[in-house]
Amino acid sequence: MSTQLFAARPLGIAALLTLSLVVALVAIGTAHASPLVEHAVHVASAHDWGGALLASPLVALRASRVELQKKMEALTEASEAEDRDLTEDEERDFQSMREQRAALDKRIARLEELNAGAATLTETRLAAARGGGVIHPPAPGARREFESMGEFMAAVRFNPNDQRLNYVENAAANEGDPASAELRMDDGASGGFAIPPEFRNTLLQVNPQEAIIRPRAQVLQPGSAPDAAVTVTALDQSGAAPGNMFGGVEVKWIGEGDEKPETSLALREITLTPHEVAGTITVTDKLLRNWQGSAAFIETQLRGAVRQSEDFAFLRGDGIKKPLGLLNAGATYKVKRVQANRITYDDVLEMSARGYGNGVFVYSRSALPALSKMTDPEGHYIWTQSAREGEPSTLLGRPAIMSDRNPLLGQFGDLWYGDLSMYLIKDGSGPFVAASEHVLFKQNKTVIKIFWNVDGSPWLRKPLTLENGYEVSPFVALDVPGI
Repeated sequence: MSTQLFAARPLGIAALLTLSLVVALVAIGTAHASPLVEHAVHVASAHDWGGALLASPLVALRASRVELQKKMEALTEASEAEDRDLTEDEERDFQSMREQRAALDKRIARLEELNAGAATLTETRLAAARGGGVIHPPAPGARREFESMGEFMAAVRFNPNDQRLNYVENAAANEGDPASAELRMDDGASGGFAIPPEFRNTLLQVNPQEAIIRPRAQVLQPGSAPDAAVTVTALDQSGAAPGNMFGGVEVKWIGEGDEKPETSLALREITLTPHEVAGTITVTDKLLRNWQGSAAFIETQLRGAVRQSEDFAFLRGDGIKKPLGLLNAGATYKVKRVQANRITYDDVLEMSARGYGNGVFVYSRSALPALSKMTDPEGHYIWTQSAREGEPSTLLGRPAIMSDRNPLLGQFGDLWYGDLSMYLIKDGSGPFVAASEHVLFKQNKTVIKIFWNVDGSPWLRKPLTLENGYEVSPFVALDVPGI
C-alpha cells in the first residue's frame, strides 16, 4: 500500500525524509515502530496531497454556486416571461438565494486563495496580452461571468490572467494615438480587453433622456465582420415629383390597346464604415480594488462618456473619420429665422410645416428663454404662460427635448426637428478597455481607456420634393436670418 501511495506523485524533501525514516524502521524490525510508521505515512500524505484535499470541497462549492445561480436565473426569467415583477414570496426566495450565493463566494474565495498560494510556487505565467497561444478551459463550476462593471475593471487592472477576460490584440486601430504606448498591456500590438456583452449592452443601450439620437435611430448590429464597411440599399427619392416619391416609378393613364410606358425603380447605396473613438478616465487604485463600491461610479462615468461623444457626433459630425451629423447632412432643410438671435412663433410654424415624418423638436438650453417668450399677435405668451410650471414637453404637438449639445441661441441648429428613424447607425467592434498603472504610478492611480467603433449618417441625401413641389425633410434646422 505504501509503495502505491508514494508512486502516485513526486515527493517533496520533507516527505522523502519521512519515507526514509519509515523504511529504516521497517528494516530494523522494531516491534514498537508500527505507530511511528503509521504517523509518518499520515504526515507524508497530508503534506503532498494537501492541494488535492482542498480541491475536493472547492469543486463541490463551485457546483453548489452554479446550481444556485441557475435557480436565481430561472426565477427571474419566469417573471420576465410573464412581464411582471417578482411576487413577495419570489422576492423573499431570491434574496435568500442571493445571501447563500454571497456566503458561497466567500468560502470559494478562501479556498481559491489557498490553492493559488501553493500553485504560484511552480506556476509559469504567460504574457497577459498574448497568453502564449494557450487556451485554458475553465474548470467545471468555475465562474464565467463578472458580477459588475467594477469587478471587470478590477480584473483588467489587477488580474489580467483571469480566465473570464477576453484580450483582443490590435483592437486599437489608430496607431497614431499618443496614449496607446503608455496604455499598452505588453510589448505587442496595442489592444484591449473586450467588455462582456451584458455590460456592452448597458453602455450602449441608453434611454431617450440620456441620449437623443441613438435610441430613436435605426441601429445596425456589428455582425461577423464588425469593423468592415457595410452598404445599405435605399430608395432613391431624389429628382422631380411625383415620381421621386416612389423611386422613379412612372405611372400613366393609357387607353385600351395603347402601349404601356417603360418604368424602372431607382435605388442607391449608403456605405457606413465604423470609425474608432476613445476616451480615458483616471481612478485611484484604492477605489478600483473596492470594485463592489466603485462599480456604479465607473459604469456611470463610462456610460456618460459613450453617450456624450456619440450623440455629439451624430448631431454635429462632419463625416471625416467620424459620423456625418444631421446638422451637416445634405438632407437637412434649413429654415431662415425671422429675427437674429431670436426664435419666433413664425420660425416654429415654418419648421413644423417643413418637417416630414414623426419627429421631435430639440432645442438648446440657451434657447429656452426665447421659446418661453414666444407670443401671439396680441402679445400673449403661448408656450409657457406662467412661472409655476416648468417648460412644456411638447412644441406644436411634437415632443420637445432640451439638449446641451445644440449650438447656442442664434446659431444654425439651436433648434432642430428630426424624424430620427431616418438616421442610420452602424456599430463596429468594442467597446474595449485597457488599463495602465504606469502613467500615474507615483500617485497610485490607474488610467482606464475605453474605445469602440461606430459610424452614422442620415438615410437621405437631400430634402424631398412632394407632388405639389413643396420641399420637406425628416431633418429641419433653424438657420440664421436670410440676407
